[in-house]
Amino acid sequence: MAIGTAVRHGARAGEDGIPAVRLVGLQKHFGEVVAVAGIDLEIAEGEFFSMLGPSGSGKTTTLRMIAGFELPTAGRIELHGQDVSRLPPFDRDVNTVFQDYALFPHMTVGDNVGYGLMVRKVGREERRQRVVEALSMVRLDGYEKRKPSQLSGGQRQRVALARALVNRPRVLLLDEPLGALDLKLREEMQIELKTIQREVGITFIYVTHDQQEALTMSDRLAVFNHGQIEQVGTPADVYEKPDTRFVAGFVGTSNLLSGSVAQAIVGREGTFTVRPEKIRLEAPDGPVDDDETTALGQIAEVIYLGADTRYIVRLDAGPTLVVTQQNLSTSSTEALAQQGRPVRLVWQRQYSLPVAGEAESPGGGEPG
Repeated sequence: MAIGTAVRHGARAGEDGIPAVRLVGLQKHFGEVVAVAGIDLEIAEGEFFSMLGPSGSGKTTTLRMIAGFELPTAGRIELHGQDVSRLPPFDRDVNTVFQDYALFPHMTVGDNVGYGLMVRKVGREERRQRVVEALSMVRLDGYEKRKPSQLSGGQRQRVALARALVNRPRVLLLDEPLGALDLKLREEMQIELKTIQREVGITFIYVTHDQQEALTMSDRLAVFNHGQIEQVGTPADVYEKPDTRFVAGFVGTSNLLSGSVAQAIVGREGTFTVRPEKIRLEAPDGPVDDDETTALGQIAEVIYLGADTRYIVRLDAGPTLVVTQQNLSTSSTEALAQQGRPVRLVWQRQYSLPVAGEAESPGGGEPG
C-alpha cells in the first residue's frame, strides 16, 4: 500500500460520517531524525485500532502527537472533525494509559482513579459515583480503599485504565500498557481489554510491538516501519495478504521465495510468501495434487514447542523454509527424531502469495 492511502482500507466513520481520528500528512522530525515521515490515516468511532511496529518505527511518536505530548513538524491531527494539531493535551478529548501505570503509591485506588476529577473540581458525590462506575468497568468493584502495593500487576494496570476511563474520553490511547506483565497475565489482559473496549464503546488506539497482541485485539491495525505505514487492514488481511516484504516478515513468521527459487518452485517470477502453518511434511515420494506446490529438502533443525513443532527445512533448491505443525499425536521424542530426514514440502498453490514491495523505506526512527 502506498503511503497516504490508509483511508481506502475501510475505516468506519461515526454516525455523522466523521472518523474519531484523522491524520493528514503527519510528520515529526527530531533534528535530522525523521521519526514520522508523512502519514495519512483514519480511525473510526468505536474502533479498537492498533499501531504495530518495531522500536523506532514511529508508532509511539504518532500516539504522542495524537495525545498532544509532541507537536507535529507538519501535517494535521483531527479529533472528531476538529483540528487539534496545536492544542495542549488537556484541551483534547483523549486520555492515555502508559506501561508503567503511573499510580500514586500513597493514595488509595479510589483516590488514584478520581484524581483527575478532583483536579477538574468535580463535586465529591459525583466523583465518588464515577469512581465506582469506572472500577466496575474494569472488574475491580470494592477495591476503592486498597493501596496500589496491595494489588497484582494486572490489577494495577486495570486501575490505570479506570483512571483514564473515569474522565469519559471519546478516544483512549494505550502505549504498550501490557509490556510489564508476564506472558500468562498479558494474554489474559488482552482478552479483558478487548471486552472492556466493546462494553464502553469508545475508540481505543493501542501501540504495541507484539504481533500476537495486535492480531488478538484489533479491529484493524497499521504496520509501521521507518516512520511510514506499510499496510492498514484487519488482522486477517494483514496476516494472510501482506502488502510488502516487511509486513510478511514482521507480522508472524513467513517464508519468502524469490528470484530463480520462486521460478523453480512457484513457477512464476516475483517474490512470494507462504506461512509455515500452511505447509505440510510428506515423504519424498509422497502424494501431490494438481492444485498444490511442492519442494524437496531435508529437515535441518527441529524445535519442539509443546503444542507445536517448528521444522527448519533446507531445500534442494537452496534456501531454508520454516514449517510449523501441531503435535496432535506426536511426542517430543518423535518430533526430534525427524532431524536429518529427507522430506517433501507441500502446500496449496493459493497460499503462495505475491509480495508487492521490498519495504526498504528510507528515513529515521522515533526515539526509543
